[in-house]
Amino acid sequence: MVAETRLTVDDLIAPLFVADGLDEPRPVASLPGVLQHTTASVAIEVERLVALGVPGVILFGLPRAEDKDPEGSQAFAPDGITQRALATVRDRVGESVVLMADCCLDEFTTHGHCGVIDPRSGQVDNDATLPLYAAIARSQANAGADVVAPSGMMDGQVGAIRYALDSTGHAGTAVMAYAAKYASALYGPFRDAAQVEIADGGDRRAYQQDIRNRRESMVEVRLDVDEGADVVMVKPALTSLDVIADVREAVDVPVAAYHVSGEYAMVCAAAERGWLDGDAVALEQITAVKRAGADLVLTYFAGRLAELLTGA
Repeated sequence: MVAETRLTVDDLIAPLFVADGLDEPRPVASLPGVLQHTTASVAIEVERLVALGVPGVILFGLPRAEDKDPEGSQAFAPDGITQRALATVRDRVGESVVLMADCCLDEFTTHGHCGVIDPRSGQVDNDATLPLYAAIARSQANAGADVVAPSGMMDGQVGAIRYALDSTGHAGTAVMAYAAKYASALYGPFRDAAQVEIADGGDRRAYQQDIRNRRESMVEVRLDVDEGADVVMVKPALTSLDVIADVREAVDVPVAAYHVSGEYAMVCAAAERGWLDGDAVALEQITAVKRAGADLVLTYFAGRLAELLTGA
């Protein structure tokens, strides 16, 4: 009766991986219960989530290794794995789910970075990457995405994508910007699932945020809102509760938070050892993310939480 925060299934977005070249779904060892799906099986999984009341899913497409190249061209190919998965899911579930797509290059490049590499400096070329993000967004919208989610933290990415969508008949396609994304150590299981390895042992600290910085997040968020972001996201969630609260206080657009792979995997590992109650901790953690101010939570617990919250 006096609870200040209530978590419901309406707050959840389920991240799903769909891989090219698979004959059947393949488990991800570092993410218990998570699969690399085929286009057929991901549509079935989305149908299950819809039946549980989950309102949104976000698809991460994984190309075959031999289809990766320095520019990540399969990310914006009309017949790329993400585009085919979007179309397949849309055909199966219609308009019963908000269909989102990761708008980035890292899964599709041979070097594993979120942008193209300047051959002279060996660094990610921010400005050369923006037209490719625009092309990805257009192709995903053409394939049926309701929301595109640029996750690379390139300066100007939201503006470039918004212009590309608006000028090609997709003004109604929303942009959910990874606006405050930290160069975190908690993404390891995701990179296993997404088959991403950064070349030469590199990292993304040149274009993602330093985990020690808080004020920088607000600069990044305001830039994305000014460029037309419909939703802004903070990532990771649990180690950024202060940032989520800051963002919620400062902007009027919906705020999302990504409960990332490492946060999920740690709970699963401890629960497997009998050290804690996994369901109870999942509920507590995601409720805390909402309490901090998130309107939407991306979490690999989405399906299980939906079962718990609806009594399914």
